[in-house]
Order: sequence, then structure tokens, then C-alpha cells
Amino acid sequence: MENKTRIEKDIVMFKDNVNKLNIIKLNDKQDSIVQLAKQYYEDSIYYHKKEDYFTAFGCINYAHGLLDAIIKF
Repeated sequence: MENKTRIEKDIVMFKDNVNKLNIIKLNDKQDSIVQLAKQYYEDSIYYHKKEDYFTAFGCINYAHGLLDAIIKF
């Protein structure tokens, strides 16, 4: 799979995961982590537009990791 396409799929997946959080009551610490994940998501979009796919991929993966920690624990 091409890097650009992979990042685009990961960006869509991130949005889906954020929607899953709507059913979870977050405490203040968890909410702070979600906000940080959203910032990394925005960074990923920024680097994707600049065609810096390496950095975009790193940002979106970090965002996913933060959300996964909240969703699973």
C-alpha cells in the first residue's frame, strides 16, 4: 500500500476511534490525553498536506496509541 493511502486510511480510522469515546465517561486526565491525541491528528494532516508522509505517519500512529490506551484501559 502506498504511504499516502495508508496515512489517509489511518486518519479516517482515528476519527472512528474518537467517535467511540463518545460513549465513555472520561475523567480530566483522560480528556487531556484525548486532546493531545487530537493535536497529533491535526499534525498528521498538516504534514500529509506538505507530502511529508514519514512525519505524518509518525504523528497519526502516536495519536492512535494515545487513544488506544484510553479505549482499552
